Amino acid sequence: MQLYNSLSHKKEEFVPHEEGRVNMYTCGPTVYHYAHIGNLRSYIMEDILEKALRFEGYDVNRVMNITDVGHLTSDGDTGDDKMLKGAKREHKTVMEIAKFYTDAFFGDCEKLNIKKPETVVPATTYIDEFIRVISVLMDKGYAYEAGGNIYFDTSKLEKYYVFNDFNEEDLAVGVREGVEADENKRNKADFVLWFTKSKFDDQELKWDSPWGIGYPGWHIECSCISMKNNGEYLDIHCGGIDNAFPHHTNEIAQSEAYLGHKWCNYWFHVLHLNTNSGKMSKSKGEFLTVSLLEEKGYKPVVYRFFCLQSHYRKSLVFTWENLDNAVVAYNKLIEKIAPLTKESGDIDRAEYDRLMTAFREALDNDINTAMAITVVYDVMKSKANAATKLALIAKFDEVLGLDLIANAKELAENAGAASADIPAEVMELAEQRKAARKDKNFALADELRDKIAALGYEIKETRQGTEINKL
Repeated sequence: MQLYNSLSHKKEEFVPHEEGRVNMYTCGPTVYHYAHIGNLRSYIMEDILEKALRFEGYDVNRVMNITDVGHLTSDGDTGDDKMLKGAKREHKTVMEIAKFYTDAFFGDCEKLNIKKPETVVPATTYIDEFIRVISVLMDKGYAYEAGGNIYFDTSKLEKYYVFNDFNEEDLAVGVREGVEADENKRNKADFVLWFTKSKFDDQELKWDSPWGIGYPGWHIECSCISMKNNGEYLDIHCGGIDNAFPHHTNEIAQSEAYLGHKWCNYWFHVLHLNTNSGKMSKSKGEFLTVSLLEEKGYKPVVYRFFCLQSHYRKSLVFTWENLDNAVVAYNKLIEKIAPLTKESGDIDRAEYDRLMTAFREALDNDINTAMAITVVYDVMKSKANAATKLALIAKFDEVLGLDLIANAKELAENAGAASADIPAEVMELAEQRKAARKDKNFALADELRDKIAALGYEIKETRQGTEINKL
């Protein structure tokens, strides 16, 4: 398998630290609001990566954090804790907010066929571990106390900006109006490991520590949760591209300072989902959720299909028109698979192996889901018999997670039940109309629709396909 490594800026052969086993870490959500579909694109593609690794025979240990404390509204260690902001917005406690939106997140994941990681750790359950690791960093001289807070000292590192060769001056966080520069930092790039009450007196969640009552910074939680559950050597770290700096940069700094050796070999970053006006974000009001898609009549699995039609390292533009196109493509694919579900026979092993090899090659080429979807179409066009096609699609869907067989069976059963109640003459006219529409002969299609109506039936096109109902 070849994976693009954000750390080296090139595709590399994937070789895990331990043969046959992959330790994988995913940056989880900050549970102060619903996840929007831009957030969920990253989790869909990370899910594909995990399932592709399992498909290749690896034993995958995937760990995810839940940020329920410490993530500030600015990644530059300024502003309110996002959890506190959510609690104020909804007049609830922070833990009530965390529980509600954690459940909502995993509910969305289930609808999108995103597998829940084996290990999910809320940050608030690892406070002792954060304190222990921060204490070691202080003992080693990588951290210092100033103004009541504990900072990581980036000047002690040989190289801090690991994902790109930036100059420190180029990445300095500009001081905006209303935001004071943190005068406690020795260096501009230093970041907070532990906040004390000296900074946030209104913080709801606080814990005792050797440095005073306070709470952890955002960056320390992922390092500690990963090292505790994945060990000292992490194979793959996943996240959205916007986390590369400063979050993942800071994770590498503190983890390798603590361990004394390289921590993670492969970094898997998913690019943004954009709208016509730019990156989708909660702050800009472009707050499209899975629930909103459902309210508008879209199946969540179709959004997953929409995401898989593009490579994870390319920005994807969301419009309702683009999603409608995905609906049409998905429904047509299901319609082609549906008749196969009524057939039976023996698997053509040679054809099965040929097409399976093509699917594996798509996955091995940096998780090329667009090419993997193309192989699904190649299966449908092939000379393989129905049993072979169904076996291949079922196996592919262990990775793709598109419910292809289940939805095809449902369509076949519903079509059979519906056609049994509809006169043969109406069904024949409907087929003629379908052919006319395909040939773009819309005048004839309208004429056939009127004939169907004269027989007492209504025919219409929906996102799920053609419907025929008695008037």
